[in-house]
Amino acid sequence: MGKSSGKNGDKKSSKRGEADNANGHAPRLSKSDYLERLAPMQVELNAMANWLQHHGKRLLVIVEGRDTAGKGGAIHAISETLNPRQCHTVALDKPSERETGQWYFQRYVPHLPSAGEIALFDRSWYNRAGVETVMGFCTPQQTQAFLKQVPIFEKLLVDDGILLFKYWLTVDQAQQEERMADRLSDPLKRWKLSPIDLEARRLYRQYGEARDAMLQATHTRHASWTLVDFNDQRRGRLTLIRDLLDRLPDVTTVPPKLHWPPLDHAPEVEVFNAKLKPIPSL
Repeated sequence: MGKSSGKNGDKKSSKRGEADNANGHAPRLSKSDYLERLAPMQVELNAMANWLQHHGKRLLVIVEGRDTAGKGGAIHAISETLNPRQCHTVALDKPSERETGQWYFQRYVPHLPSAGEIALFDRSWYNRAGVETVMGFCTPQQTQAFLKQVPIFEKLLVDDGILLFKYWLTVDQAQQEERMADRLSDPLKRWKLSPIDLEARRLYRQYGEARDAMLQATHTRHASWTLVDFNDQRRGRLTLIRDLLDRLPDVTTVPPKLHWPPLDHAPEVEVFNAKLKPIPSL
């Protein structure tokens, strides 16, 4: 069974690789190659996190893109080995009735990083320029007001010392279709699909037009956008992480030494004197 599955997977990967080359994309990375390249980058990410904490710096990474582009996977690759008390993923639900009556940026401000922290935004205030605009959840006037205010808002963040990086993950519609179909058929991924996601298929071009207007208005010197090809999500994650690391100081901080003396007795077995006991192992 394992051999058969592997052969089919190799053929599928080979066909995808040929299609990617035909479309001008780099060939797909195998999982083993991806993990081999990711491992040293995650060591660098931990060194970067130590540097942030040591110097009290604040890092804010915004990850945007179409549905199925791979935002969650990219954020997971960054945060997977980092201290969850230091690195926070921000993925807000639709605004509540109270939040719709606030200043638009207000509900995002409490999630900004404090000294030594990392905040990874899986979508962000840019929802207004994307899904809210295309799906008609806001008025054209609100969209225009947002596009005028964003550069000012982000300059305030940068001027206050926040290290701000904005990434847009690009994906062709053929890949989007394949990934949506995969989510539809996989019970473990079905939760990722919503009626709005399915509507994005029909509105692919409109989302592109909204993206272009957003990039033109918010690609500034103090808060520039970086576009990353995510037609191959593994290669895209590595490209994004490499770019992020290269734009931060390459400084290694030495963690404090911990005294680790040997036990003065044989290791003990955990015993419970109460009535409670561990449940039977599988």
